[in-house]
Order: sequence, then structure tokens, then C-alpha cells
Amino acid sequence: LEILVTVLNENDNSPVFAQPNITRDVPEDTKVDTAIVAREELSATDADLDTIYYELTTTVQDTDGYFAIRGVNNPEIYLQKTLDYDKFNSTTLLLYARDRPVTSPEPSNNATATITITIQQSDTRAPWFLPCTRIHNDASVCISSPYSGRVNISEMSTEPLLLEPGPIYAIDPDYTISDRIVYSIVGGNTDNVFSVDADTGNLTMNKIVTSPDSFLLQVMAAQVSNIRKYSVATVEIKVINKSNFPPYFEKGVYNGTVFAGLPRRSFVYQAGDPSTPLVITAMDQDFPDV
Repeated sequence: LEILVTVLNENDNSPVFAQPNITRDVPEDTKVDTAIVAREELSATDADLDTIYYELTTTVQDTDGYFAIRGVNNPEIYLQKTLDYDKFNSTTLLLYARDRPVTSPEPSNNATATITITIQQSDTRAPWFLPCTRIHNDASVCISSPYSGRVNISEMSTEPLLLEPGPIYAIDPDYTISDRIVYSIVGGNTDNVFSVDADTGNLTMNKIVTSPDSFLLQVMAAQVSNIRKYSVATVEIKVINKSNFPPYFEKGVYNGTVFAGLPRRSFVYQAGDPSTPLVITAMDQDFPDV
């Protein structure tokens, strides 16, 4: 008697990842659709020779949507959205492998691989002049105010000029790179009156100013290793007459009278003369006709 026996394959094996733990360093300026982890590194095997179905999730809040797989049967991980180092600099992905579709009523065997992604900050931002104000909805932008200063006409200053709201100073906002900044005057320096120190940003005079016209300088801050990354700030230098005398009050003591029950912003009157408002005046010998 000849008996034919057919052995049916039971689904008793789970998928297996060759590398269940993978790490990747990803530059911040990586282009969208770039492959981050190749299919060959992520493909799982199954001793039952079943078709493998993949699913990718993230375990870090607010990092959803940046990475994805090519398809349910293709586990290659690619960049799906532009990275921003200021938003997050690392995330952890979980790649699930199943021997049945997610919607299958049959039970499935599963395996999990962990992919750790570290974002490396790239040189993406031009220098910022300080102080500056960050824009809430765009952390990569910081708006600075113009600088301003004064020089005396027909007088040579040998010290760095004092400016408002502070000295000329710029930084590389890609702070993990922190490239060195160099300064130069690129406009408004009529007759080469001023110089800027390339390393410190200090503004000094080369010669005296004989005209009362103000200067509107354009100072450029550029990164040493990448001169295409630069910013330009405006520096207004007003030319004024030198002040030799401090202002002084015409009187040492002023006496006034107020009446009870008056509303706010009512006049204070001179003591002894309730019909004349009290006026406090000062004089300056530099301006005798004012």
C-alpha cells in the first residue's frame, strides 16, 4: 500500500531583522526624498517564507511625518519633510515586520527594529547682528535694529566709537558650528572716514569730519569658512558740534503751588503768583541763542 503524505507549512516562525538596532547621523540640510537607511539593511527574513509587511512609527513627540518607508513591502526609510535642528535634534523610530497584513483576521508573528536618528546641524543660517529679536513662528530668523553713534565735527577720536544699542557684534546662529565672523564696511563710508576692525567689529575714525552731514554705513558680517553666509547691518553716525559745557538750571530752587482737588495734568503755578504756570528752564553755553 503506497501512502502519500503532504506536510503543510505552519506559520510558527517570526520575522527576523538582521540588524534590530540601527543608528544614523543625518545632516540638517539633507534633501527631501533622500534615503536614510537602505532596504537591504532593514529587510527582515521569515523561515516560513511568508511575505513581510512593514510599518514605521516614531516614539518621540512632535517628530511625526519627517521619516517614512517607501511602501508596505519596502522598508527603506527616506526623509519626507525638511529638517530643522532647532525643532528637534534626535528621534527614535520603530520598524515593525509582520508576516500578515495589519488588516488580516489571522494572527501574525512580529519583529521590531529600532532606528535611532541624530540630526547634525548644518551651516544653513547667515550671521545675526546682536541684539536681535527672534520671530516666534520662524526660529531661524532674528531681526536686529540699526546701530547709531555720534562724532564731533572737526575732532579726531582715537578710541572705538560708542554705539547704540551696543557695539557691532554678530554671531553664527548655527551654534554647534559657531564659525568665526569677520567684519568689513561695504557702503556709505564717504572719503574713507571710518574703519572697522575685522575681528572685533570696533568702529574707529581714520580722519576728522569737516562736514555736518551724517554717515549711513553698511557693515557686513561674514563667516570665515563660508563668505556666502553674510549679513549687512546699518550704522548711522551723526556729526554734531562738540559740547564743552554741561547744561545748567537758571535757578537753584523752584517753588510752586498746587490746589487740592485739581484733576490730573493740571498746571502747577508759581509760588506767590497763582495765575502763572511754573516753568523749569535750563541753559547751555554751547548753545547761547537757544
